[in-house]
Amino acid sequence: MKLMVLKLLAFVFLWLWWSTCIHVKAENDRLKPGNFVLQQLHPNGTNTLLWQSFDYPSTLIPTMKLGVNHKTGHQWVLVSSLTDLVLNPGAFSLEWEPKGQELVIRRRGKVCWQSGKLRNNRFEYIPEEAQRMLKYTIVSNGDEDSFSFNSTNDKLTPRWSFSRSGRLSCNEGYVKADLCYGYNNTGGCQRWQDLPKCRNPGDLFVKKTLFPDYENVTFEMNPAFGYSDCEASCWSNCSCDGFSALWVNETGCTFYHWNSSKNFVDTSVAGVELYMLENTGNITPHNGTKRWIWLSAVIATTLLIIFLSILCLLKKRKYLGQEKKRKEMVMKMPHSTICDGLSSIEDFGNVFKKGHELNVFDYTLVMMATNGFSSENKLGQGGFGPVYKGILPTGQEVAVKRLSKTSTQGIMEFKNELTLICELQHMNLVQLLGCCIHEEEKILIYEYMPNKSLDFYLFDSSRSKLLDWNKRFNIIEGIAQGLLYLHKYSRLKVVHRDLKASVIP
Repeated sequence: MKLMVLKLLAFVFLWLWWSTCIHVKAENDRLKPGNFVLQQLHPNGTNTLLWQSFDYPSTLIPTMKLGVNHKTGHQWVLVSSLTDLVLNPGAFSLEWEPKGQELVIRRRGKVCWQSGKLRNNRFEYIPEEAQRMLKYTIVSNGDEDSFSFNSTNDKLTPRWSFSRSGRLSCNEGYVKADLCYGYNNTGGCQRWQDLPKCRNPGDLFVKKTLFPDYENVTFEMNPAFGYSDCEASCWSNCSCDGFSALWVNETGCTFYHWNSSKNFVDTSVAGVELYMLENTGNITPHNGTKRWIWLSAVIATTLLIIFLSILCLLKKRKYLGQEKKRKEMVMKMPHSTICDGLSSIEDFGNVFKKGHELNVFDYTLVMMATNGFSSENKLGQGGFGPVYKGILPTGQEVAVKRLSKTSTQGIMEFKNELTLICELQHMNLVQLLGCCIHEEEKILIYEYMPNKSLDFYLFDSSRSKLLDWNKRFNIIEGIAQGLLYLHKYSRLKVVHRDLKASVIP
């Protein structure tokens, strides 16, 4: 059998090369249906791969690869045809970019479109309907870096193919790389040049069948020029209003230049397939339009910043006003000594020697005492809110009750509670040392009870043994004295409705 290479030129077959008689075996690879493999059979029974169709795809089908074979250096690339009649390599190629983990379309070697990174088995700039039944496979090792796909539906065989203009057909969707002229960056298009001054946003070449006037035309005789080359040349030439193929095999270019009017007869019966430059109204912001958009964005952002600044200022003033009112309310309370601004150990020297007088503590000092309301300092949770252990600069231990943010108690209720506690002074009642009001924070500072509450001992099998009858009797007597004081001898008559072991220190 002889191997022969032939070339089609102007519809004439030319023999370029033929071999001596060799044994060759052409077979369909069962592992990859549709892959035509040409192998050479050696006398010793071994085979040498000469050529396979999957290495030079014109249409991408499942298991076909895009990428590079590191062993052979061969690149798997899907290339468009020059025209529908001439299957020579055209201007567009679909390639796998392993570094960016994305697909790219090149136009004469320059990237004009990118798919975006592969995330969750989807590319950002490939239509969803084109990816609906696809499962992608990425291989990256010492042998190859490749991309391929398979169908999730065994009954369907998805195909990816190029048109001569660079539009990539993917199942039911399209990647419109033919609209990536190099000046816009929408839909995955890559920008590498500015829009020519003579072109307006929305200008596109529209196919028409016409009898044009051939008085103002120029020609590109190069048979390697296809549709996209003619389009790019006309687009960048401000005097060009349209183009058509020069030869019957759709290669070469005829450029039309109409200075004053377009002299042609429009017909759908016969004529020349001509691509005229028209404004489709698909406006892509550019030049003056872009400036207005940027200017509008800057103005809108500035106004938003000013508005937010005013809002924050008003809110801050509101908080400061509320803070002032809260402190004024506490200052008007009876039997209170205001110690606002205490900042040293000396300032605290005699604070706690004033009997039942109420002191207002600085919020910063409360934060320092409780280590920023650390969870390690938390003693428990009451109806008022969480209770923390604190150590004042004098070294005295205190219990800090912090009003819960979800509490419905307002400033007036807080004031009433302080007034009530100030009126109640008894040796068997926990002493209130002071309070702190800061913005939304309302805090009470009590003397610290190191022995904890009665339930800590009473309901524990081992600690309950520490309470003999004499101690229990003393506790009962102290509770009774406290209740008697509240009900009969205090300035304010109080009925304690929540008496339980956990509130008895």
